[in-house]
Amino acid sequence: MYIAEWNEGAVMWAKILLCVLILAQAALAGDRLTGRPFATRSAVIARNGAAATSQPLATQVAIDILKKGGSAVDAAIAANAVLGLMEPTGNGIGGDLFAIVWNQSDQRLHGLNASGRSPYSLTLEEFRKRNMQRIPTVGPFSLSVPGAVDGWFELHRKFGRLPMKELVAPAVEYARDGFPVSEVIAYYWAGGVGARKDQPNFAKTFMPDGRAPREGEIFRNPDLADTLEAIGRQGRDYFYKGKVAEVIDQFCKREGCFLTKKDLADHTSTWIDPVSASYRGYEVWELPPNGQGIAALQMLNILEGYDLASLGHNSATYLHLLIEAKKLAFEDRARFYADMDFSDVPVRELISKEYAEYRRRLIDPHRAARRYPTGDPVLQDGDTIYLAVADKDRNMVSLIQSNFSGFGTGWVPDGLGFSIQNRGQLFHLTDESHANFYAPHKRPFHTIIPAFVTKDGKPFLSFGVMGGDMQPQGHTQIVCNIIDFGMGVQEAGDAPRFRHSGSSSPTGSVMTDGGNVRLESGVAPEVQRELVKMGHRLRFVVGGFGGYQAILYDAENDVFRAASESRKDGMAAGY
Repeated sequence: MYIAEWNEGAVMWAKILLCVLILAQAALAGDRLTGRPFATRSAVIARNGAAATSQPLATQVAIDILKKGGSAVDAAIAANAVLGLMEPTGNGIGGDLFAIVWNQSDQRLHGLNASGRSPYSLTLEEFRKRNMQRIPTVGPFSLSVPGAVDGWFELHRKFGRLPMKELVAPAVEYARDGFPVSEVIAYYWAGGVGARKDQPNFAKTFMPDGRAPREGEIFRNPDLADTLEAIGRQGRDYFYKGKVAEVIDQFCKREGCFLTKKDLADHTSTWIDPVSASYRGYEVWELPPNGQGIAALQMLNILEGYDLASLGHNSATYLHLLIEAKKLAFEDRARFYADMDFSDVPVRELISKEYAEYRRRLIDPHRAARRYPTGDPVLQDGDTIYLAVADKDRNMVSLIQSNFSGFGTGWVPDGLGFSIQNRGQLFHLTDESHANFYAPHKRPFHTIIPAFVTKDGKPFLSFGVMGGDMQPQGHTQIVCNIIDFGMGVQEAGDAPRFRHSGSSSPTGSVMTDGGNVRLESGVAPEVQRELVKMGHRLRFVVGGFGGYQAILYDAENDVFRAASESRKDGMAAGY
């Protein structure tokens, strides 16, 4: 009797708890007073300028530079310098940089590829005599020339106003005096040091007291302060032809890596024209390879053939189509995307509507594909930071910068305060006919991609979604959220995402089983069940869905709307 009464009571309380949870979920779905179901906060609306970065202190630095009369590019450089100090798990002056700039005076977009090349002295024989099939993440073989500093000076030469020493000054001050480590960065810091703690000078620089700094603890990097201060005073040649190049050269000779003074002295960035695909009356812009940006354009071209808005946001059919479009684009990415100085990448054909129509026919609307063939477009023919800045003259910058994986190689040249990137890990080593096959003085395939959207030839949206292979998938979901579903710039980033993994890659792996789909918790259980019925293999993990920043120009009101999502530590601000 007592057991029966207890069971009845337990059932009653369970029913009450379930009702409370359902009501709470409904309340959350209503989102404050605005009726927007996904937004975690309001967008920042400002008239004279805006900035959005993944660290609030960096955002404040960008706003300070704008208030001093600096351009959007000036503010972006200053914020990037601060992020290299405060978020070394994702970026720094040992890494590469890409940017798209809307220049109001000539009413067009300018693209910059500031990625570095492999060492001259690292030949195929070095890999073959060690029987290496892949390039390791950590160690001497994945180093490539850091391109970020040259990227700063190229951007500054064209679009800067304030002196470079003034732009790096906030980062220098924070590096000397210290700053409190923020929550998400502290998490990644703790996770990234284990594989690198024994690499040259790494622990000395990034593990004070023998461990990663914890959230709220003060971190200082006086070596980086000295390096940045000297760069600000003496210019880009201090890095590529002066003391930094000499230190790297001597460091590599002693430790057994392959970068030399000649590698740094010969480095150049490349100004390039962004490429675009139209999507329902908007132009979405990306940079051509060696980056992966055109994968987003390929996905959008395929998806334009469907009435996505009628399917419902994050419905099973909607997600299925996006996942299958991603699979198709990534098969081409694995085969064709590479340094265009070494390979004739058919960019125009890959992003054409005709090719998208041909590839779209391969999608089964009811079943997940286990494998797709690489297309023939000629005959139909991995941790990062992203930031956006806009200034009072309506110039806008979309900038992304990265070490590639975590702290990069973990190799810290003596007394310089930064780790060199491991982007060389992404070369292909086994198939000499592959576009991304390793060669000396060649740019590796790149995952980092800035994006931009225009409407009727005018700026509309500067945005990015950091996070390795997530980036084209994130770009596509943001564009669909805003254009197909009418979401605001903040809500578009906060809405739950999917991430597909397991596609063929430019390093040689091949998709054979359809890969895996990760879903954020906001995707309904009934949608998850339907995707499983379609043949998708779902994985449930914490994190890995990218980090979004954006600035939207509202031409009707002549204001900026800036957003920074809750998955990172970041902040959007304006003035």
